[in-house]
Amino acid sequence: MSTNSRVGDVILEVSNISLRFGGVKALTDISFDVREHEIRAIIGPNGAGKSSMLNCINGVYAPSEGTITFQGKTFSHMNSRQVAEMGVARTFQNLALFKGMSVLDNIMSGRNLKIKSNLLLQALRIGPAEREEIRHRQFVESIIDFLEIQAYRKTPVGQLPYGLQKRVDLGRALAMEPRILLLDEPMAGMNVEEKQDMCRFILDVNDEFGTTIVLIEHDMGVVMDISDRVVVLDYGKKIGDGTPQEVRNNEDVIRAYLGTGH
Repeated sequence: MSTNSRVGDVILEVSNISLRFGGVKALTDISFDVREHEIRAIIGPNGAGKSSMLNCINGVYAPSEGTITFQGKTFSHMNSRQVAEMGVARTFQNLALFKGMSVLDNIMSGRNLKIKSNLLLQALRIGPAEREEIRHRQFVESIIDFLEIQAYRKTPVGQLPYGLQKRVDLGRALAMEPRILLLDEPMAGMNVEEKQDMCRFILDVNDEFGTTIVLIEHDMGVVMDISDRVVVLDYGKKIGDGTPQEVRNNEDVIRAYLGTGH
């Protein structure tokens, strides 16, 4: 288990969130909070509502009921751009990278919200625009170094193995300098070695950048190793919330998720 001594006050609070699609209830009355600097995992069987929950947090879905409070401001719904401007970045289960573009350009695309000069100045690369671009490129290069993908800077992302593509996706999210990073199954489809690398990077992002992380993950070993606290969903309802140890010993969680054989 992560022993994160820097965990601070609540930065994100999800209160009584429900989400319906027609007659189908995807989420029912879910509440939990996320503290600054922690790694907060959301787990549950397939169809439990985990991705729907992330979609409510980052403004893709408008909850049918409930509110989300971020850094003391309460919203019933925010749009995705507002969320990004407030400092929430996300990686996706299905990679949404620009496959024909280089690693460098993909990560650079994560800087768009930070670029202040107008498009004409950017295109001409004169004066302040050129200085700004140099500054952004230096930041992106530091992420490439951090993620140990220097050898692939100019490689089109589509030519990289899957595990490295996931790393580029993480880099693009980090380029936004988020306060909160939402990771949707960052280890899905990875082999053991790739998972170990990704765990290390997630812990380093949390430790070195102080980034708060909310993580959906199916690999229970990973969740128990790196999370400070875990919230458990099943059929769109919350059935557990606490430290990895508390969740591991929760009878409802054992029944729903681990199977009674455990």
